Amino acid sequence: MKSSQLFELPESLNIFSDFFKPEMHPWEWVNNISDALQSVDFSDLDSKRDIPAGVKIEGAVYIHPSVSLPPYAYIKGPAWIGAGTEVRIGCFVRGNLIAGEGCVMGNSCEYKNSLLLDKVQTPHYNYVGDSVLGNKSHLGAGVICANLRLDKGNVIVSTPSGKINSGMRKLGAMLGDEAEAGCNAVLQPGSILMKRAIVLSCIPFVGYLEENTIAKARVENIKVQRIGF
Repeated sequence: MKSSQLFELPESLNIFSDFFKPEMHPWEWVNNISDALQSVDFSDLDSKRDIPAGVKIEGAVYIHPSVSLPPYAYIKGPAWIGAGTEVRIGCFVRGNLIAGEGCVMGNSCEYKNSLLLDKVQTPHYNYVGDSVLGNKSHLGAGVICANLRLDKGNVIVSTPSGKINSGMRKLGAMLGDEAEAGCNAVLQPGSILMKRAIVLSCIPFVGYLEENTIAKARVENIKVQRIGF
């Protein structure tokens, strides 16, 4: 599986093009986020602007002057936040974040080692860890991109040609351009949503979802197993 099947690196992030090549596996993009940021000389970047008193910034961080900042947030570098992005109240960046132009980094959302391409919408209460969110992709309120198996083993990725061991202990979700997950869905480690794929609300999705398809569950299909204490 090639990254070009899911998303295209936008011009706003061309500075990182050596690290996010279309022929790479999408999970390789996740692996390269740290190296991409390490390649940037942040001291050469012009990001002068007023920082609200309640916004704490640590480490190497580039914030485009047009970025909207809230009264309070915490942004730990290395991090790159592109033009026109809106950072909302309580946003928590834990490092190794790249966000393109026109994104929404929502209230009480947490980001760690992730790549957001242009116009990504993560408006409320999302966890985005070790993930790539494609152009114009969207997470409904409360969506979690889980990145760690309960047994702590390497994440296995499902593809049309079979299952692949990513070799990564932490790997979240990879959403193609315009893919979406509804409110309170949980995207299990290594989940892949192809372009314009949709996971409906409250579904614990795992695996691979084809382009232009919808994953949905019905109450009558839920199995209940009695357990003893």
